[in-house]
Amino acid sequence: MTGDNVALSDIEIAQSATLVPVLQMAHDRLGIPAEALEPYGHYKAKIDLGWLDRHPGPLGKLILVTAISPTPAGEGKTTTTVGLGDALNRIGKRTVIALREPSLGPVFGMKGGAAGGGYAQVVPMEDINLHFTGDFNAIALAHNLLAALMDNHIHHGNALGFDLRRITWRRVMDMNDRALRHTVVSLGGAANGFPREDGFDIVVASEVMAIFCLATSRRDLKERLGNIIVGYTREQSPIRARDLQAQGAMAALLKDAIKPNLVQTLENNPAIIHGGPFANIAHGCNTVTATRAALKLGDYVVTEAGFGADLGAEKFVDIKCRKSGLRPDAVVIVATLRALKHHGGVAARDLNTPDLAALARGMANLERHVENVQKRYGLACVVSINHFTSDTQEELDLLRARMDALGVPVVVARHWADGSRGAEELAHIVVRLAESGTSNMQFVYADEDSLWDKMKAIATRVYGAADIGAEATVRAKIEKLQADGYGHYPVCVAKTQYSFSTDPKLRAAPSGHTVNVREVRLAAGAEFVVMICGDIMTMPGLPKDPASARIDVDDEGKISGLF
Repeated sequence: MTGDNVALSDIEIAQSATLVPVLQMAHDRLGIPAEALEPYGHYKAKIDLGWLDRHPGPLGKLILVTAISPTPAGEGKTTTTVGLGDALNRIGKRTVIALREPSLGPVFGMKGGAAGGGYAQVVPMEDINLHFTGDFNAIALAHNLLAALMDNHIHHGNALGFDLRRITWRRVMDMNDRALRHTVVSLGGAANGFPREDGFDIVVASEVMAIFCLATSRRDLKERLGNIIVGYTREQSPIRARDLQAQGAMAALLKDAIKPNLVQTLENNPAIIHGGPFANIAHGCNTVTATRAALKLGDYVVTEAGFGADLGAEKFVDIKCRKSGLRPDAVVIVATLRALKHHGGVAARDLNTPDLAALARGMANLERHVENVQKRYGLACVVSINHFTSDTQEELDLLRARMDALGVPVVVARHWADGSRGAEELAHIVVRLAESGTSNMQFVYADEDSLWDKMKAIATRVYGAADIGAEATVRAKIEKLQADGYGHYPVCVAKTQYSFSTDPKLRAAPSGHTVNVREVRLAAGAEFVVMICGDIMTMPGLPKDPASARIDVDDEGKISGLF
């Protein structure tokens, strides 16, 4: 994806790698004793929470990898995260990578895999992309157990007084399936309950996933699960999971899932992969547990936030950092010249053709992301350009000149083709930024701002919008949430990842638009309010030509087609 001089596919590179047994790697690289690990085969393990709690630290430097607004040309954010982690280890910094787990939806849909690429991958990539250690399955089961308990309660007399018109808890599955967006349940007669409209979201949009990723302990996890609001009475009083006595059983299903997963890179460096909410419909960050574990174990931790710096990085700052106390020491913004030319209006078939005018237009997207990271989030950053052989020196010179004006260094990285050696320069710059102490993280809005003002601050300060809007019923619901005492919660915006606007076709850096809030959802357990904008769906569909058509397994169990 981020280079074109390697003949092997991603999965062929991964399958040809020499892996170190996870118990040996954990002991040699991180000092984790065997009794603190729960192996899942030879190359995956979960880390015991009790051992992590007793491990003193000290905490390392936190590096956040984000990107420009994604395009069909690809940017390579996860690949950069892995390559930078390997490069930091290469220059003598004990570094742990902290990533999200892939969802099966995009694996079988558009992406075909999400474990990095080329010679900057986490392995075993087949396992990581397909089921891994079962965390997502546990999250789906916990979510759907609550749905089953709710409908069972209604069937057996509805003592809590659920208003069937005001049930808010949908079901989930970890697959893109548009046919399940809107459903009807309990058909078939009195024995099957009371028929009502329902629907499915993808697991990565589940509030249980968000809670899982924000919880700091099993006790905190159970408390948050109990706070989930599943519906309302006719008097509009909330009914919570704890009213159904569901939180204990849900937490039991997540007992092992909450332990961070330890794997390795192609260069046998440690990587913790845990949790995986989408950034376009959820908050887009791996678990607080995993990030804190990595910070205790490494001098440097390289993590990523989903999609561009307007979505993933904003939520990393305003939700994850606000809730956890974490603070990034430096930020890497990933881009490619091809993707910037796409933002400048070039069709996908012509991206390998030099076009300085299109690049100049498209760089408005990168410049706004840089401005957001520097001025809105208060963080020092470097731009990492994933290299393609079609890149020209004139194009790179133009990019460097535009970034020089913003005081931002630019690095051309070749880790996709060359592994850690290709990202050494990036690693040195990241160390310099992190050690300089120039980052002073700030939030986009204050806790005491109203929910409406928080949404407006994100839209106007980060997206470049002129204003926000909502129909009267949506505005009334936001005002009711404010009046009911949820105004101090942060806002989680669900919108297209492809544009600063809510129109995925508006490339580069549109300004002056209005961001329309279509729907609002309260996530009382996760402790944020979701503002759904534009046409974004919480249950995606598969494309016309899904990646699943190219995924196969042979008679010996060898997977092919993941990339």
